[in-house]
Amino acid sequence: MNKQTKLVLLIFCIAKLALHLIADSNSGFQGDELLHIQTGNHLAFGFMEFPPIISVLAFLQNLFHSESVFIHHIYSHLASILILIYVSKIVVELGGKTKAVFLVLLCILIAPAFGRSQQLFQPVVFSQLFWVLNFFWLTKYVKYLDQKYLWLLTIGAAIAFLTKYDAIFFIFGVSSLLFFKTTRQALIDHKFWWNIVVFILLISPNVIWQYLNNFPVLRMFNRLYEMHLDKLTPIGVLGSLALSLNPLTLLISLLAMVSMFHQSMKEYRPLSLSILLSVLLLALCQGKGYYFYPIALTMLPFGGIFWENVIIAKRKWLIYPISFVLLLGVFLIPFGMPVFPLESYLKHDYPHENREVVIGGQFNVRFEERYSKEKWDVTLKELKTVYDSFPNPEKNNTIIWGKHYGQAGAVNLLGNQHNLPKAFSLHGSFYNWIPYGDMPNTIIAIRYGDARGADFFEPYFEEVMPAKSIYNPYADKEERVWQTVFICKKPKQTFDELKTLFKDRVYE
Repeated sequence: MNKQTKLVLLIFCIAKLALHLIADSNSGFQGDELLHIQTGNHLAFGFMEFPPIISVLAFLQNLFHSESVFIHHIYSHLASILILIYVSKIVVELGGKTKAVFLVLLCILIAPAFGRSQQLFQPVVFSQLFWVLNFFWLTKYVKYLDQKYLWLLTIGAAIAFLTKYDAIFFIFGVSSLLFFKTTRQALIDHKFWWNIVVFILLISPNVIWQYLNNFPVLRMFNRLYEMHLDKLTPIGVLGSLALSLNPLTLLISLLAMVSMFHQSMKEYRPLSLSILLSVLLLALCQGKGYYFYPIALTMLPFGGIFWENVIIAKRKWLIYPISFVLLLGVFLIPFGMPVFPLESYLKHDYPHENREVVIGGQFNVRFEERYSKEKWDVTLKELKTVYDSFPNPEKNNTIIWGKHYGQAGAVNLLGNQHNLPKAFSLHGSFYNWIPYGDMPNTIIAIRYGDARGADFFEPYFEEVMPAKSIYNPYADKEERVWQTVFICKKPKQTFDELKTLFKDRVYE
């Protein structure tokens, strides 16, 4: 990578980080983030929804004892910068130079898909990072047939699996090495079966955890198919993918598909087949649009190189119009992350989204983090009002039950400033962190929905009384327009018995 290319990369890294920091200043926490942050307080080899790497990162962030969005996005921002660096390295390894790197990084910058997915503290951004990093090692192995790259790929694939289970689709793609004589012979010479053994050993702690806990991830996948994946259509997924990647980037990505099987890329056919195999398996499994984001990151380099080596090589002036057209895509960046305050977004960007307002709502804001700072501030103040209405002896033994893990997570992360007690939940991984022994006589419970939601808690208490209703004008679902706080008294069971009652209801 020459100095000019490094300068281009540096400029894009600065621009990317600046966008994320601006977004941090305009956003609160998304609900899933509140669960991921809590995993840092409960380190384990596995969780109900995802592998353990996210909890290690959360543990390190939690050492700051901070409620700051920025602090809890440190590793997400670092991952987003590393993605740019390693995508650039892939471009260079495949024969691209400065112009190709520029075009590819510009596509990533203007794609709403790589805004939010790389902004939040979720396994998604780290999955993208390890997919790109492993594709880089795969590229090096195909190019040089050096055993050290095979070992780096092995370790990287194991870490990817321990980050997000979608690594399976990448690993399936790596089987392309077996379809080509040169790479197949290299695998045999390098005794690749030992790589498989090491990979299995590295992921075994998580597999054992899943086994000991009756494979909760399989139950989660079943629930995911029931609620979402079975309703997807190929055309719908392709449409959402094209929009989220920014339609203007089709100028690069469509040519990437040509470039992957172009004669000039003949020596990299194992990489092209690897991408194709991953796409086919993911499509067969009815993956959502965002499941294809890491694959897009590995395809874009082929498009950038095709523009540089085939199209621009004979017409150098074309770099200016194609760059100008792609730069127009910056106007879609606000649709992928909150680079503007909520008020500005509602005034300038929201009207163009044409989203139908749900019954009882005032706006249908797509991303919770745009308004969650206000949402959780109001929620915790209302919980505090209910909590302060109890006499001191009762307050000392009261805890909070959040039906949704995001509600429990918000109380545990942000509740200290309101002097609230800790919360528990039976939703998702919170199920494994429920207290033991007798339940206190009084519990403050909170759930999404109106006062009719008391029927969820009534089987477990002698008395359930609605105490507060909290309105959310920005909800994107009807059931999220209201949150209701209940006062629950005289529990009918212990925590241990309650946990048993919910063993098949973890993902409700």
